[in-house]
Amino acid sequence: MDYFTEGHSYADDIISVLQLFFPNSVYTRLDAPSENCVVSRLGDDGIYTCLILNGVRAAENRIAADSKTDIKRELKLSLYKTLMSRFPRELPWGALTGVRPAKLASSLIKTEGSRQAAADALKNIYFVRDDKVRLALEVSENEEKALEKCIPDSVGLYIGIPFCPTRCLYCSFTSYPLEKYRSRTDAYLDCLKREIELCGYNLRGVPIESVYIGGGTPTALDEKQLYRLLTYISGSFDINCEFTVEAGRPDTLTEEKLRIIKSFGIDRISINPQTLNDKTLRLIGRQHTSSDFFRAFETARRMNIGHINCDVILGLPGEGEDEVVHTFDGLKSLAPESLTVHTLAVKRASRLRETLEEYSLADFGLMDSLLALSRRYAGEMGLIPYYMYRQKNMVGNFENVSYCLPGHECIYNIRIMEENQTIIAMGCGGSTKIVDRNTDRIERIFNVKSVDDYIARTDEMLDRKIKGLNWRKETDSYAE
Repeated sequence: MDYFTEGHSYADDIISVLQLFFPNSVYTRLDAPSENCVVSRLGDDGIYTCLILNGVRAAENRIAADSKTDIKRELKLSLYKTLMSRFPRELPWGALTGVRPAKLASSLIKTEGSRQAAADALKNIYFVRDDKVRLALEVSENEEKALEKCIPDSVGLYIGIPFCPTRCLYCSFTSYPLEKYRSRTDAYLDCLKREIELCGYNLRGVPIESVYIGGGTPTALDEKQLYRLLTYISGSFDINCEFTVEAGRPDTLTEEKLRIIKSFGIDRISINPQTLNDKTLRLIGRQHTSSDFFRAFETARRMNIGHINCDVILGLPGEGEDEVVHTFDGLKSLAPESLTVHTLAVKRASRLRETLEEYSLADFGLMDSLLALSRRYAGEMGLIPYYMYRQKNMVGNFENVSYCLPGHECIYNIRIMEENQTIIAMGCGGSTKIVDRNTDRIERIFNVKSVDDYIARTDEMLDRKIKGLNWRKETDSYAE
C-alpha cells in the first residue's frame, strides 16, 4: 500500500497502522497522492486522513487538533478509523501498534487514576478487545509487583553468543551456523572477553540486578568455551543476582555443560522445544527431536537447576489444535517454572519470509483459539502472565506472553519491556540502552551484527562503549 504524508514526519507510525491491515506488504512513500493510496495530512485545520481507491475517495476522517493534541496518537487513530471503515475486521489489539501494551496499561492507570479508567481508555480510545484489555492489565499488575523487589540504581547485563547449530525457518536474530563459524568461535570469545572486562571495569561499584546470556544459542559453545565465557563474566562483575543462560536448542545441552552452569551459580535456564511435534521440528530446521527435549529437561532437573523456562511458538506451519494440545500436554507433565508463548511472526530477515508462498499459516480464528488454549494450560499449570510484547507482522496481530509460577518472574525480561533500567549489552549484535533516570532519555550503543566485523572492529566497539559509559556517569550519581 502506497502512502502520502504532508505536514508531519510520522511516516513510520503511518506504516505501523498499514501493517495492521496489509501485513507482509510493501509500503511506498509517495511524493504526491496517487490513484491508490492513503493520505495523512496535518495542517492548521487539524488532521485529515483519506483512502483513495481507483482515484476515488473511498473513506476519510477529520480530527480537530490544537497544541494539547497528542499528534502522533491522533494521526494513527485517524488512519485506523479510515481503514477500518473500508476494511472492517477484528483486530484484538485494536489500533495499538506498539510492542509494549502492558507498559501503556501501567501509564494509563497512573494518568487516568484507576484500573477501571485505564480499561475504559484501552477499550474506547484504542479499541482493544475485552480479553486483551484484561490481559494487559493483569500483566501490568504482575510486573508492578515484581518491580517492587527490584534493586534500586542497578543495571542489567546482556551477553550475546551468535552461534546456532542451524538457522530456524522463522529466525531473524543475529545467529550464525556453528559448522561454518566454528573456526572463529575462539577468536570471538577473545574479543568478547575484552568487552566484558572493559564494562566490568567501568561498572565497578554498580549493583548488577540481572545477567542474561542469549543468542543464538549460548550452549552451542563446547564445554571448554562455555567455561571460558562464564569465567570472564564472573571475573569481571560482582554477581549475586538473577542469572539466565539460553539453552534453547536441547541438542546442544550436555550434562557437563549443565554442571558448568550450575558451578557458576546460574539459577535460570531456558530450554526451548518450540513444539513437541517431530514433523514440525524437521520442517522448521531444528536438528533435535521431542525426545531430545525431554532428555535435556530431565537432566537439568537432576542437576538441580532451580528455574527452567520453556518457549513454544504457536502458528507454526502445519500445526493446528491437536498438535498444540500435544505440545502443552508434554510441557504440563514437566511442570516448568515458566513458559513463554510466542505467536509466529513473519520477520523480514527470516527464511520463512523469503519462502512464504510455500507454507500455509494459521488464520486469525485458529490463532485466536491457540492463544486461548495456551492461556488455559498456563492456568492449569499454576502460571500467571507477567511479561508481554508484540512484534511487527505477527500472525493475526496478536502477542507473545510469558507465564511463570508466582515469585519466578524474570526481572531481566520485565526491565527490557519497561525500559526503565540501563542494560549493558556485550557481544555481536548487542544493543545497549543507557537510561537517564532524571529525564527518561535513552542513549543507545549498537555493536555490529556480523561476527567477522565484530572480531575485526573490536577496538571500535570498545571505544563506543567507553563513550557511552562516560555519558552514563554524567547522568547517574551512583556511577561516580
